[in-house]
Amino acid sequence: MPELPDVSVYAESLAAKLGGAVLRRIRIVNPFLLRTAVPPINAAEGRSVHGIERLGKRIVIELAGDVPGDSAQNWFLVLHLMIAGRLRWLAPGAKPPARGTQAVLEFDTGAVAFTEAGTQRRASLHLVAGRQALAAMDPGGLEVMAATRAEFEQRLLAERHTLKRALTMPQLFSGIGNAYSDEILHRAKLSPVTLTTALNADERAALWSATREVLAEWTVRLREEAQRQGGWPKEVTAFHPQMAVHGRFGQPCPVCAAPVQRIVYADNETNYCARCQTGGRLLADRALSRLLKASWPKTLDE
Repeated sequence: MPELPDVSVYAESLAAKLGGAVLRRIRIVNPFLLRTAVPPINAAEGRSVHGIERLGKRIVIELAGDVPGDSAQNWFLVLHLMIAGRLRWLAPGAKPPARGTQAVLEFDTGAVAFTEAGTQRRASLHLVAGRQALAAMDPGGLEVMAATRAEFEQRLLAERHTLKRALTMPQLFSGIGNAYSDEILHRAKLSPVTLTTALNADERAALWSATREVLAEWTVRLREEAQRQGGWPKEVTAFHPQMAVHGRFGQPCPVCAAPVQRIVYADNETNYCARCQTGGRLLADRALSRLLKASWPKTLDE
């Protein structure tokens, strides 16, 4: 799923392409993508773009409202890519991808194809009128890059969860998901299953610094990559060879060279380095450790 760095670069790229542009037409290819009925989606056509912003992991296109000059009453297209959703920029007259296209937003400067791979339709498109309606869609997570350390720690300690769970809860922290939480915890040298309430002051400080560093570094890296690709992110993925642990099960940790481990649960997995993060202890995999029982190794040496 595209997370804060990816969504931020998408938003920046859209802003560069659509500043002042007029939305000429919205073509919904798959009706399931559209999750709102009022106002009707075609009522957004003919409105000019006033801005692009990020709302958690959502991309927001702000359109002119019915009352000129009243920004509070502007309209907002809210795009949630979920796991497999992506955006493609199309030059004027270019055709959208033949497969996977769910909707096409046509502007006078070009078009945006909203695509989704696979058969599970999780991506969504909302149209809401007024900033109050937009605010109602905000899960309420803290924007870490704009927060103080005290605000971060207050939010971290607000509820008792594992660190992995806390970082990925949109109600606690904005824009962080499975991939970057793995990278953050590896940078902070903290176990993903440590409870938020069990951290000491130094560990909370390490997590604060690692969160900001990882998100900032990857935003810069992805921005530079998009610029090399013509000003648009063309290969958005949760798996990058430069990552320390995420998606690198069995490969050597870049810090200590120990093999990266994983915990698999449902459709997700947590990647971590046992030597750097858990003192060499292997974390129990909900499926495999139950199957192996006594044969399940407890430490990296085993």
